[in-house]
Amino acid sequence: MNDHDIAARRAARLGAVQALYQMEMSGATTADVIGDFAAGKLPRETEASYTDSEGDLELFKLLVEKAVDRQATLDRAIARHLGERWRLDRLDAVARAILRAGAAELEQCADTPVAVVINEFVEIAKSFFEGPEPGFINATLDACARDLRASM
Repeated sequence: MNDHDIAARRAARLGAVQALYQMEMSGATTADVIGDFAAGKLPRETEASYTDSEGDLELFKLLVEKAVDRQATLDRAIARHLGERWRLDRLDAVARAILRAGAAELEQCADTPVAVVINEFVEIAKSFFEGPEPGFINATLDACARDLRASM
């Protein structure tokens, strides 16, 4: 995979997180956010590494559509690995979007190594959070990977 492909996949992942957040906050539809991504409106990020290339539309669509279609299953996998006093609906909406997009990729993209998926979503978390959230995202996706990849 070349640098352009890697950047396109990063843009797709970031765009998927933003799209899932937008859908939760504004009620946008899957079709709305796919149209926004295809038109270059997502991701909205100033870091050159995400905007130097067009995003991978196929990966973006897969992540958004599967995060929505399989939300109940993915949410159960995520919730099983939250702390005893935590519920998914109590998490920050951005963290929820990151976990859902990451879980969707873990479940749907068996050809992408678990470590790559987790690292990519931890990096996205670092662009939104300065506290413990990236570590929390790392631990939760790592635990989810065992469940979501075990069925493959």
